[in-house]
Amino acid sequence: MTSIFDQYEQASQVSQRSKPVSEAMTSSGYITMQMEDNTPMFSKQKMNFNPSDTITHVSVANDYLVLAMANGKLFRLDLKQPDKHEEIEYTKFHPNAKLTGIFLDPLGYHLLLAFIARNKDGYPELVYLHRKSSKLKSVSKSRNYEVTEVGWNYENLSENSTGPILLGTSQGHILETELEADSDRMFTVNQQYWRQIFDIGRGTDIPITGIQFHRVGTSNKFFIFITTPTRLYQFIGNAVTTDGKPSLQSIFYPYLTTPETGFQEIPSTLKYSRLQFYFDKNNIPKTFAWLTEPGVFYGQLDPTSQQNSNSLFTQGELINYPPDSEPKTEAPLAFVLTEFHVLLMYSDKVKAISLLNQELVYEDTYSVSHGKLKNIIKDPKRRTIWAVTDKAVFRYKVVREERNVWRIYCDREQFNLAKEYCHHNPAFVDVINVKHAELLYSKGDYEGSARIYAESKSSFETVCLKFLEKEQINALKVYLSSRLEALEEEDKTLISMIVIWMTELYLSQLGLLRRSGKTNSEQYHQIQSDFEVFLLHPKVSKCMQYVKSVIYDLMSSHGDKQNLIKLTLINEDYENVVAQHIYKKSYLEALNMLQTLKKPDLFYQFAPVLIEETPKHTVNTLISQGAKLNPAKLLPAFLSCETDETHVTEIIRYLEFMHQNFNVKDKAIHNYLLTLYVEHDNDALMRYLERQGSDVTMVNYDVHYALRLCREKKLSSACVKLSALLELWEAAVELALQVDLALAKSVADMTRDAETQRSLWLYIGR
Repeated sequence: MTSIFDQYEQASQVSQRSKPVSEAMTSSGYITMQMEDNTPMFSKQKMNFNPSDTITHVSVANDYLVLAMANGKLFRLDLKQPDKHEEIEYTKFHPNAKLTGIFLDPLGYHLLLAFIARNKDGYPELVYLHRKSSKLKSVSKSRNYEVTEVGWNYENLSENSTGPILLGTSQGHILETELEADSDRMFTVNQQYWRQIFDIGRGTDIPITGIQFHRVGTSNKFFIFITTPTRLYQFIGNAVTTDGKPSLQSIFYPYLTTPETGFQEIPSTLKYSRLQFYFDKNNIPKTFAWLTEPGVFYGQLDPTSQQNSNSLFTQGELINYPPDSEPKTEAPLAFVLTEFHVLLMYSDKVKAISLLNQELVYEDTYSVSHGKLKNIIKDPKRRTIWAVTDKAVFRYKVVREERNVWRIYCDREQFNLAKEYCHHNPAFVDVINVKHAELLYSKGDYEGSARIYAESKSSFETVCLKFLEKEQINALKVYLSSRLEALEEEDKTLISMIVIWMTELYLSQLGLLRRSGKTNSEQYHQIQSDFEVFLLHPKVSKCMQYVKSVIYDLMSSHGDKQNLIKLTLINEDYENVVAQHIYKKSYLEALNMLQTLKKPDLFYQFAPVLIEETPKHTVNTLISQGAKLNPAKLLPAFLSCETDETHVTEIIRYLEFMHQNFNVKDKAIHNYLLTLYVEHDNDALMRYLERQGSDVTMVNYDVHYALRLCREKKLSSACVKLSALLELWEAAVELALQVDLALAKSVADMTRDAETQRSLWLYIGR
């Protein structure tokens, strides 16, 4: 059962609700998702194991926990097996020394214990303990060096060796060494080498409070961060590699002979400071934080782009500590860095503040029953967070600490970052889009605002009115176009509305420029080009089958014949294309279009107008089509046109061409041609009759019709010819005698019946 003290502590954990952003962030109403995650971002749990005495130091790595206790014992526990632990006495190893720190490597196999002398006769010492051993071993060359910090090798994967590591001392010395446990001799520690490579204080005793070193990408370059109570030093350079292991000493060579550079100084009266790195999922250090008296100095690590400065980080800023109710607030004793927060540990509480807006998001007050807080640390491998008091160990659980990051970035007008951290939540994305669009609108970037508004769920009518109020037609077109892109094909009504509206906007802009005489301006050509692209859009083309007549009416009302023709071409509405050319009296263009389309029905449809208006060009076009056209279907067009010489000449030219080149035998065609000859060209008539021959069964025209027509026109020669063709010999001779005696004689010779021929000659003789 939970104790009353634990219940009190649980109640004392307060998650601060994020303050709203500077403007009300509300969605447009289409989205009704829950906007807040009510799960606590930070929460702690007390571990069940109870150390045998007051805890003085703690270290954890790779799910392996080591506690140092006031009774001179180490408490070791594999967190994967919490029921098993062991205690090792360390005071017997160095009875006259005081333990000042324990340091566990990232793998959780190599533990270093730092001691200082309790009296003047003693000496500081560094002791090594392997995870699989219970015997502490002295690092022999460490005497006289009071180690205050260890820079572990994060690339090391060996359980028996630490790999090259850096040690910092209370005097400011930087030492490089490698420790190796010899398992054959019960994990005796062997020092591969031990060398002092730098003096951070340059002769002045300045304690080292933090060391981190990491490789830059896959190169042989390393960068090193070292902190003292008041300074953050940066070093970068190439390491000398031996047997696949880097030697960091060479990195410091250039700094030995140069003045002190490459450090950040923050005044402090504290005798300590803390350095923390945050690693991404690929274990690459991305950010750092340095705890000092005024605040936490925080920055983004970027060792690959040093450029001209010596700084290995960007966007460095000092994050102030949250105010306390007490008049004088003490500085935190320790802290842990997460991706978006720092957890600050005081003697009786833990506070979490946002790295982005420096707001307090969580506060946890500890019960006095557990004693004072000793440390808060993070497992570098498992990323778990642990807090230790005098008597207990607690584990912190972090749940979606990025949940409010999108709000902060949105409030800071970093909208792309805000979207990255809202995890595709449509309600959050909509809020971001609305605020982004409103900001651009307020700055006068109307087209940019329109694009963002189109991605939001804002009221269609409201957004349109915003741009209309400012007379921002181009922005309105951008918004409508973007909305059109996002619509599904099933939204036929809204698509139709947008297509009609955008067409009206384009036509209005073009019409205004035409009336202003700016048809040759760059603006006119750009709008016209955009309009043509719009008309070719697949959704617009498909929509045209529903709203074509409305669009045609719009274009006609604006007098925009050019675009009307282009639209009919796009829609393959060829009848309208030709009709529009004719409406514009562009007859040659209409003929060219008909010739290009190769659609005979359109020739028959528009031939009456074209033959009437431009007979010569029309006949030329008809002749070019040859047998593709049926002359009989063109007769209505020929019959409807005027009967002046120009039209008759061109019609005869076409009919003669078809007869001579394609042997047209249609009786209606020949009767019409003969009629034209009778009325307009008697000589051509006689030539035609001659070519047709004297066999009534072989001619292509109606002989009786032709004879009647010629009699009406009193064309005697033609009547003689036609009467003879019908074997009306007496009538033919009688009529021929009125014209020419020779003609009569030729008619008499035509008959093959001797009796008839004798009778005709007697008639001629009389």
